[in-house]
Amino acid sequence: MADAEPDTDTGPETDTAPETTTEPEPAGPGRLARFGDRLRRALLPRLTRLLVSVLAGALMCVSFPPWGWWYCAFPALAALGWVLTRTQTTRAGGFGYGLVFGLAFYVPLLPWIGSLVGTLPWLALALLQALFPALFGLLAVLVRGLPGWPVWFAAEWAVGEWLKSVVPFGGFPWGVVGFSQAGGPLLPLAQIGGAPLVSVAVALVGFSLTAIGLEIVLWWRHGHPDHAAATTDAARPEVVLPGVCICVVLLGTALVWPAVRQAGAGAGAQPSITVAAVQGNVPRLGLDFNAQRRAVLDNHVAETLRLAADVQAGRAPQPMVVIWPENSSDIDPLINADAGAEIAQAARAVHAPILVGTVLRAPGYTPKNPAATNTVMVWDDVTGPGQRHDKKIVQPFGEYLPWRSFFRHISSYADRAGFFVPGTGDGVVQAAGVPIGVTTCWEVIFDRAAREAVLNGAQLLTVPTNNATFDEAMSAQQLAFARLRAVEHDRYVVVAGTTGISAVIAPDGRELARTKFFEPAYLDASVRLKSGLTVATVWGPAIQIGLIVIGVAAVIAAMLHNGGFFVRRHEGSFVRRRRTAASAGLDLQPDAGRAGQPDAGSAEKPDAGSAEEPDAGSEDKGST
Repeated sequence: MADAEPDTDTGPETDTAPETTTEPEPAGPGRLARFGDRLRRALLPRLTRLLVSVLAGALMCVSFPPWGWWYCAFPALAALGWVLTRTQTTRAGGFGYGLVFGLAFYVPLLPWIGSLVGTLPWLALALLQALFPALFGLLAVLVRGLPGWPVWFAAEWAVGEWLKSVVPFGGFPWGVVGFSQAGGPLLPLAQIGGAPLVSVAVALVGFSLTAIGLEIVLWWRHGHPDHAAATTDAARPEVVLPGVCICVVLLGTALVWPAVRQAGAGAGAQPSITVAAVQGNVPRLGLDFNAQRRAVLDNHVAETLRLAADVQAGRAPQPMVVIWPENSSDIDPLINADAGAEIAQAARAVHAPILVGTVLRAPGYTPKNPAATNTVMVWDDVTGPGQRHDKKIVQPFGEYLPWRSFFRHISSYADRAGFFVPGTGDGVVQAAGVPIGVTTCWEVIFDRAAREAVLNGAQLLTVPTNNATFDEAMSAQQLAFARLRAVEHDRYVVVAGTTGISAVIAPDGRELARTKFFEPAYLDASVRLKSGLTVATVWGPAIQIGLIVIGVAAVIAAMLHNGGFFVRRHEGSFVRRRRTAASAGLDLQPDAGRAGQPDAGSAEKPDAGSAEEPDAGSEDKGST
């Protein structure tokens, strides 16, 4: 890749320059001052874009719980779009600004990771996740020269979120923008395309706002009423496509919303049942949760007995099914007779089957390799243990440790990772004749888990979870995922947590009932059993593939448009001519509305350290 050319010509080199003898540069304040001067000259031209990138990442973070300011996602992406459409932002710069955005987003979003595995792994995970917005930044700068750039930016965002959901180690979809909209007006779009479509809708609106904002600024500067052409410039065609994009998103939401709202209101002839979720709580939060196994089981038995007493006294309706959280019985009840007896006692008292979160030995178990399954088992009040769901998507670095011999040298927490193995099955268990889809804790953030259960006949979804090793912020974020799944698949969702937050969620994403964090409690609510399939359930993967194909096609088109992925040395000549013209008071700006157009009067330089100048293709006409 060719090095970036200097900004000014230094004249031809000559061979007659006198030779001079230079002394070695002395160490001390002089060298430090020169380093500071070089650093200042490198940062000052980019300071505005760096600060805007940090602000954009922070805005994206607070759009998620526990803050839940969903509307901040739009200005977050609009601000990032402004940074990436500056002519001074090269592809290497786009990668860098995307990385800064990602760090400002993920570091404050994921501090609960530190309580599980320590500060270094938390920051390492945040850095790893920040690489995906960085990749988006690079691709965005590549495609910004294409007509209609807000559309291609949104498609590249879809590509980045898909990648982070599959790599590495199976992916980490935490932070997918669609999950920030659990309380926002675009949530109904989840019923059409799930979280990927909601994310693209947010991105499309955000980047369209960038385009409209740029056009307003250009109109104000060049089409103000002081100019004769003001009346025509006010209707520039470059704002039409972004405006259409926003209208399409709003219109699509308006068309879907009535059906979603009707589903949440309980309209229809679907049968209803009463379901209970028990939150037994733990003696102490933290990693020593496993040392409290018997106390945790006792707490859930006691809370279930309290529910049974309230039912007998008429203070609570009789549940048809009771749901316990993940790890509510970390003592294997099939081996430990005492644990099995306690669960049986609770089931008989409440006169209903209990979905028990437990840990069972897996085939191949040995003391050196204590392989286990993270299981939700149906414990019938009459027949005892029955069907089970073994967690199919196990959590890396928590439930199992990839490259164990390597990572134990990075963190002392590594050896605390489990030896869980993924299970098989269809994600559905039968309890009291009701097909219940189970997405255990970590599984709820993956699109395929709930979809598989619903396609296999689940009429009700449940999310048994154990957040005793985390905090309330993490629990609130996980609850937002469950709210989107409810809308996506038109199902009631019951979340049962050892420490909370437990909830019953309607098909429109509303919380019908909710517990507080770190307290014993139970929820007893009426839900409807639904069997219809949404567009997202059936076609969600195809819609996501379509979005990815659009993003990849845009990259290929941009490469053809720009003559390759990297810009050749001579293609930077336009930028240098523009700078020279600007210093002479001339105007060589391309048509307004182009992504990558320089600010009027700007003398800002492209990002140094890049092996390229800004795209020559991004200076062409007719962009938007």
